[in-house]
Amino acid sequence: MPRTPEKNGQRPPKKIPMRQCLGCREMKPKKELLRVVRSPEGEISLDLKGRANGRGAYVCKNAECLKRAAKSRAPARALGAAVPEDIMAELKRLMEASDE
Repeated sequence: MPRTPEKNGQRPPKKIPMRQCLGCREMKPKKELLRVVRSPEGEISLDLKGRANGRGAYVCKNAECLKRAAKSRAPARALGAAVPEDIMAELKRLMEASDE
C-alpha cells in the first residue's frame, strides 16, 4: 500500500483561500484583498481581519479597482444593499495609506 504524505512525516501543502476582486475581477489570495461585510442584522462595515460574520465582498488594495467597482455598483450588488459613502471613503483612505 503506498504511503500518504502524512504518514511520511510530511504535510500536504496548505490551501490558500482565493477570492475575486469586484473591480478587476481577478482571483487573488484572500489576505491581499480588503473586505466589506454586511452583517446578518444588515449593517455594512469594513472587515480588516476577514473573519466577521456575514456576506462579504472583496476589492484589491488598488484605488483603480475601487473606482471601477464603485462605478459599476458592484459592492452594492454583491452585498445586496447600498454601501454607505463613509465606508467607501474609508476604503479609499486605507488604499492611499497602503500606497505610501
